[in-house]
Amino acid sequence: MSDSLSLDAKLLAESGEGDNAAPLSVSEISGALKRVVEDRFGYVRVKGEISGYKRAASGHVYLKLKDDKAVLDGVMWKGNAGRLPFQPEDGIEVVVSGKLTTYPGRSNYQVVIDKMELAGEGALMALFEKLKAKLSGEGLFDSERKREIPFLPKTIAVVTSPTGAVIRDILHRLADRCPSHVIVWPVLVQGEGAATQIAAAINGFSALEEGGAVQRPDLLIVARGGGSIEDLWSFNEEEVVRAVANCSIPTISAVGHETDTTLCDYAADLRAPTPTAAAEMAVPVRAEWLATLAESKARMQRSVGRGLSQAQERLTAQQRLMPALSDLLRPHQQRIDEVAERMKYGLSQNISHARSRFDKSDGALKPAMLKGRLDRAKERLIRFEMPSSMIQRPLDEAKQRLDAIWRVAQQVSPDGPLKRGYARVSGPDGDHIGSKASAKTAGAITLHFHDGDIGAQVAGGDVSVSANSPSKPQGKPKRVKKAADDRQADLF
Repeated sequence: MSDSLSLDAKLLAESGEGDNAAPLSVSEISGALKRVVEDRFGYVRVKGEISGYKRAASGHVYLKLKDDKAVLDGVMWKGNAGRLPFQPEDGIEVVVSGKLTTYPGRSNYQVVIDKMELAGEGALMALFEKLKAKLSGEGLFDSERKREIPFLPKTIAVVTSPTGAVIRDILHRLADRCPSHVIVWPVLVQGEGAATQIAAAINGFSALEEGGAVQRPDLLIVARGGGSIEDLWSFNEEEVVRAVANCSIPTISAVGHETDTTLCDYAADLRAPTPTAAAEMAVPVRAEWLATLAESKARMQRSVGRGLSQAQERLTAQQRLMPALSDLLRPHQQRIDEVAERMKYGLSQNISHARSRFDKSDGALKPAMLKGRLDRAKERLIRFEMPSSMIQRPLDEAKQRLDAIWRVAQQVSPDGPLKRGYARVSGPDGDHIGSKASAKTAGAITLHFHDGDIGAQVAGGDVSVSANSPSKPQGKPKRVKKAADDRQADLF
C-alpha cells in the first residue's frame, strides 16, 4: 500500500506515458479563458440591478449587476460613461449592452458596458422618485424659495429648441397679449448632451449683469413640448434641477403638456401646464390692460369732478352765509366819522385851553411883577450872610493847586525854553518840525521866539526870512549864513 502511494505521489513533476500536453502557466490559462469568453460572448445584453456604483477619478465607472441568484461585475470606460443620458444609482434596474471579458488580476469575469438603459418605465420612475426625495431633502423645492413673477417684464428669456413648435407658440402668444423683447438660448431638449446644454443656458442667463452688452432678462421660461417620461428626462437631471433652483431670475417651467411633471417644475418659481400657458402667465393682455387703465382714468376723472362739484357747492353755500362787504364796512365808516368829529372838537378845545394858559403866563411876565420878584430876591440875598473864612479857605486851596499845575505846565510847555535863547520851528499847518528833512519838505516855516514869531523859507540847505513874517523885523531881511561855530552852523 505504501509502495503504491509512493509511486503515485512524486516529489518532482514528470511527464508520463501518453502525456503529450505541457503544463500551462496561469497567464496562459487566463489568456485562453479570456479568448474563449470574448469569442463566445462578443456581444451581450444583460438586465440587472445596479449595486456598488462608483465613478473613479479617471472618469471610468465600476459597478455590479445582480439579481436574486448571481452577481456580475461591470465596467464602463470614461468615453461611454460621459454619454449616459441619466445618472446611474444603486438600486436602479438597467439593461446594459457590451461584451464579456475576464480580469486575470482577480480571476473573475466582467462585462465591459458600451451602453446602459433603464429597464422600463418602472425603473425610470424609481430613479425619478429617488432623485426627487434627495433634492427635496436639500430644500430645493421649498415654497419659501419661490419668488413672485414680475407683472410686466421688459425682457423675457426662453430656453428651448429653436426649431420646434414651442418657441413659435410662445412668440405668437406674447405678440397677441403684450409684445415683449424675447431672447432665445437654443438648446437640445432631449437626447445625449441635452441636460448639459439646458443647465448651461440657465446659468448663462443668471450670470448676466445689469447694464451689460446683453440685456439682463426680467423673466426666464424653460420650455419643451410634450412627450414620454424618457423624452422629458433631460429636465429631471440633477444639474438642470439645481440650475433652475439657483437661478437669480424668476423662472417659469413649461415642460410637457398638462399631466407631464418633471423635477424642473418643482424647482421653478412657477409651473405652467404648457409653453403657451407660460407665455400667458408671463405678460398681461395689452388690450385688457389698456381698458383697465382707461377705466381707472375715467373713474379718477369722475372722482375729481365730483370733488370739485361738491367743493363748489360748499363754497356757494358759504358765500350765501357771509355778509355783504358794504355791511361789514359800514360800522367802521361810522366810527371813523365819529372820531373825525371828536378830533375837530378836541382841537378847538385844546387851542382854547392853550390860549388861556398863555394869557395867564403873559400877565406873570409884566415888568412890575418881574421887578418885584427881583427886589424880593435881593432882600433874601442881603439877609443871607456867609462867614468870609468859609469862602477864603477853599479859594486859597484852589489857588495853591492852580499854582502847582501852572508850574508843571511851564516846565513842559514848548515855549518855556524860548527865554533861554532857543527857538521853536513849526510848519504851515502849525505842526511842530523837529528834523531837517521835515523842514525841507515844509518849505515855508515859522520861527517862534519868546518875544514874537518870524516867517522863513527853506530852499536847499539855506534859510531866508520871509517878507511876510508874522512879526515886524527892523530893517531889511538878511540872509542867514553859516557861522564859523559848529554849534550854530545850522538851526536844523
